[in-house]
Amino acid sequence: MIPFFVQIKCQLGRSYEVANAIADAEIASEIYSTAGEFDLLVKFYVNEGTDIGHFVNEKVQTVPGIQDTRTIITFKAF
Repeated sequence: MIPFFVQIKCQLGRSYEVANAIADAEIASEIYSTAGEFDLLVKFYVNEGTDIGHFVNEKVQTVPGIQDTRTIITFKAF
């Protein structure tokens, strides 16, 4: 499994709605609210060989209430 993170900026007043929708879809490993430029930090795992760009485009960015995303791909856990 390949881990990666997505920072999500939500439309005003919709952070909890977006977080709940992602949780209900059962596509995320962990969901955190954050302060700063983005509202949520979400950890995902996909099978090796999965196109992360397509996954984010089709499974994450289609959630109503999301305004912007930033994908962070990791290389090694220490």
